[in-house]
Amino acid sequence: MTMQFSGAVLDELVADQRRIVIVGASGWIGKATLTMLHSALGPEETARRVRCFGSRDQRLDVHPGLSFAQRALEELPALEKAPTILFNLAFLTKDKVGAMDDDIYVNVNRSLSEQVMRALEPIGVDRLFVASSGAAAFADDANAAPDLRLYGGLKRDDEERFAAWAEAEPDHRRVVITRIYNISGPFINKYGTYALAAFIIDALAGQPIRVHAPMRVIRGYVAVRELLSVVFAALLSDGVDPVLRFSTGGEPLELGDLAAKVADALGGGVVDRAPITRDVDNCYVGSDTAYRCLLEGFGIDHIPLFQQIVETADYMARADQWRPVDFQPLINE
Repeated sequence: MTMQFSGAVLDELVADQRRIVIVGASGWIGKATLTMLHSALGPEETARRVRCFGSRDQRLDVHPGLSFAQRALEELPALEKAPTILFNLAFLTKDKVGAMDDDIYVNVNRSLSEQVMRALEPIGVDRLFVASSGAAAFADDANAAPDLRLYGGLKRDDEERFAAWAEAEPDHRRVVITRIYNISGPFINKYGTYALAAFIIDALAGQPIRVHAPMRVIRGYVAVRELLSVVFAALLSDGVDPVLRFSTGGEPLELGDLAAKVADALGGGVVDRAPITRDVDNCYVGSDTAYRCLLEGFGIDHIPLFQQIVETADYMARADQWRPVDFQPLINE
């Protein structure tokens, strides 16, 4: 599995001695982070430096041969105080909005944020990553769907709250806040939700790649391992402001064009693009120009979309959720 940090980031991470706490470790970004840390630090240093927290005590199986003890979030303040990097990944995502009362959804997410905030000072956090969402840009957009506005508003509230934490002690604290739009790569989940996953499933099954949207849908993709290299670079490099905000980029593509690239990367195939009958675009992508400038500043190479598709498809073919019988792995172990 290709899950390595960029070279310069790897050196900084190995040299740094901070503890690394992952809150919300069982999700896509959490599992990718744990895999990359284990690869970078080795088993002994990973066991010494990395701690996982989530909704309950459990054994977190990341992939065969790699598992972590996860403790319940309410136990977080009991950690011994020590210099700490904390990844705040705990949040009920947008797909949960329709499954519960709006007030309950709001209260649960605010409670998660409050538990993390209360623990920062007692456990010694001085570097913080907040995984926000591109939805935050739509919090006040009257034309956006209600679930997107609700989810985005809560994410934006978190951005401001944790930024204020860093600004209160700018000489000692740093927060990196990332509005994540679309990512790719190993540990992708919710196959029925993400267009890239759906296209890959069609391609690997030898079926036409179907694009049903009646409007132009614009998306741009960034590899999860590239994103994590940027985040750790921003957390550990010298000369970074106490509050760094950025959005993920990726080449903006209409879904029909994305489907064609999936077909090309996975050995050809037919794209079945439904007619575009609506003249309002659905655009959910950050500025690729600004994002590429950030990559350049940290000396991190962009992973091309072709490689992103290959890595995502390889993971999906190996994962237990869905395994096509006639698909050969695209990447060597």
